[in-house]
Parts: sequence; C-alpha cells; structure tokens
Amino acid sequence: MTIFEIGALLLGLSAAFGFINHKVLKLPHTIGLVIIALLASGVAIAADLVFPQVGISATVTNTLNTIDFDETLLKGMLSFLLFAGAVHVDLEELAQRKWAIGMMATLGVVASTFMIGTAMWLIMSLLGQPIAFIWALVFGALITPTDPVAVLGLLKTVKIPPLLKAKIAGESLFNDGVGVVVFTIMVALAMTGTGDAGHGGEMGVLAIGKLFLLEAGGGAVLGIVGGMVAFWAMRQIDEHNIEVLITLALVMVIYAIAIRLHLSGPIAVVIAGLFIGNHGAKFAMSSNTRKHVFQFWELIDEILNSVLFLLVGLEVLVISRDISYLPVALLAIPVALLARNISVAIPIKLLSIREKFERGSISILTWGGLRGGISVALALSLPDVPEKPGILAATYAVVVFSIIVQGLTMKKLVERFKFFG
Repeated sequence: MTIFEIGALLLGLSAAFGFINHKVLKLPHTIGLVIIALLASGVAIAADLVFPQVGISATVTNTLNTIDFDETLLKGMLSFLLFAGAVHVDLEELAQRKWAIGMMATLGVVASTFMIGTAMWLIMSLLGQPIAFIWALVFGALITPTDPVAVLGLLKTVKIPPLLKAKIAGESLFNDGVGVVVFTIMVALAMTGTGDAGHGGEMGVLAIGKLFLLEAGGGAVLGIVGGMVAFWAMRQIDEHNIEVLITLALVMVIYAIAIRLHLSGPIAVVIAGLFIGNHGAKFAMSSNTRKHVFQFWELIDEILNSVLFLLVGLEVLVISRDISYLPVALLAIPVALLARNISVAIPIKLLSIREKFERGSISILTWGGLRGGISVALALSLPDVPEKPGILAATYAVVVFSIIVQGLTMKKLVERFKFFG
C-alpha cells in the first residue's frame, strides 16, 4: 500500500470508529477508539480461527506491518502531539509546582525504572521465564513514563483544581522526554553487554551521566533557542496564516535538528510549546492570531490522537499472541501501578514539608498516570532479541489496562475528593 492509501485507511477507520463511539458507546473519544479497535482485532482473530482459509488477521497484520509504528510515532506524530499539548499548559501554574514536577520527571522516572525492572526480573525468574536484569530495566524504562497524549486527553474529561491539573500535565510532558533518554541508555547498555557481565564496550556511570545531560539539557536549550527565534519572527508581523506556519515549522525543524544531533526531541518541542503558548501568546500574537494558532493545534491534536489510539487498539494483531507470556503480562500491571505510586508519593511527601498539596494528589497522580502509544512504540523499536516477546506482552497489557480501566474510572476517583463541593 502507498503512504496515501495507508493514511486514507487510518483516517477512514478513525472517523468510522469515532462515529460509532459517539452514537453507540458514548465513551471519551480516544478510549472509545481503543476499545472498538480492540474489538475489531478480536473479530479478525476469531474469524481466522473459524475460517482460517480466508486469512483476515494475516491480511490486516501485513497492512499494519507496512506502518513502522515506532518511526511513525517517535519521529513523526510525537513532535506535533507534544507541542499541541504544551501550547495549552499554563506556565504560571506549572511554575508553582516546578519542584514536584521536576522531581517526579527525573528522580521519579529513574527510581520507577529500577523498581519495575527489579520486580519483573524476580517475577519472570520465578515463573520460569528468566530475563537478563538489564533487559528488565529496559522494560522499566519504557513503561515508566506516563503518556502525555493519553494524560492530556484524560484531563479534558475530568474537573480538578488548576494546580493539580498543571502538575499532572507538566509531569507527563517532561517525564516522557526523560523516559526516552533513560530507555535509550538502557538499550545501549543491554546491547553492549555491560548490564550482564561487563563484556563489550563498557559505559561507565560518568559516561551515562554525560549522555543523559547532553540529551536532556541539549534538548531544553534547543527548545528555548527555537522558541525565541519563532517568537521574534511572530512579533514582526500580524498575519495569522504565516504565524500558524511559523509554529508548524518550529516543531518540525527543532525535532529534526534534535534527531540529527542526538538530543531529546520531546523535551525540545515541549519547551518550545510552553514558550510559544505562554510568552508568545501574550507578547507576539494578536487576539485573532491567538485564536487561529490555538484552533489549528487543537485540530492537529484531535486528528493525530484519533489515529494514534486507533493504532494502539489494532496493534494487538501485530504483537505476539503467545499465551505463555500471559501471567507475566498480567503481573506487570500491579507492578507498574505500585512503582508509580511510590515514585509519586516520595517527592510529594518530601515537598509537603514546605508546600501544600491538594488532598488526593498521590491517588490521582498514580491512577491518572496513563501509559499509551509511546510505550508501545518503544517496545516495538527494540531489536529482535529473545527478550522482546515478553517485553511486548507486558507493555501491551499495562497500556491497555491503563487506557481503558484507569481512563474510564478516573472521573469517579476525582469525584470522591469533592474538590468543588
């Protein structure tokens, strides 16, 4: 299939499934898309069992295999989705929770990576499916970051205090960038053999620290510089069409530069989005331009969100159906939730000595920390090693549980705390 035909298929299915969800299921749009896509995948698998000669599942799988999920998301859709999310975040509210966000997006990500990795290493050993410790850490790194696309979509459906909302949104935007960096480092360690017995090209603690600072810090600097250039250009004119084009160019150019220089593209576009959505909106845009810029990015966000969550639901046909990994996959769900709870609770407990946090912050941050397409994309991007099928199964279980169960029950959890009387 050509790129145009694949695009037509995905948008057509997104529109059709979205229509069915709106008329029949009446669930939040993205969650409804995942559920319908999962049902469609289940029907295709069942049809294969009843009519194996037709090969429906194989046909759909072959079509999906022509879409490089991790390339499409990590080097395509992600830049636009993160910028669209960051543009709508209030920087002043974000700044009021900067320490909590900073700790959860850095120390919290690293701590959760090791907690999940250690637990899964022990579980898989006990279940007779042993995995090298470094590959267990790779799973921890890819499943730890909350998905900003899923989280920001969820925040549209629940009503919570502004500062708590800023904390959830800010952490999900930044821990994604940090998580991708940690994942990259862990995979590099796994592939050199350093994580097992120290064979091959060694990567010391100092080298890891430098790589982390270079990718994360370099991405932040790139985002600031790119945002300032775009801000300057937008201040010189008052033509909304060109200014929308400038924001679009900003996203694509800085993400392309980040990939070329091995910097964190996600962090770069988040910083640029926060800068343009706040400082840029106040001092470089007229009210007419603000209206068009924000409407444009809302539309981009809605379209790409629809396609992404459709793909998440359909990817069950591509991911291994080996039921031997089912116990591992199911146990990964409580492991990921427990690690999330601990990595959220520690920073909040420490900071609560000098800051006041909304009641229920730990519970809401834990349950609202949805995993999504980014984790799936990272798992699919792994090289073909023996550990990959188990990692894929566990990843998909956590992501599907997160989007459907946590996503659908989040509103009830928030209502329990009666924030607005």
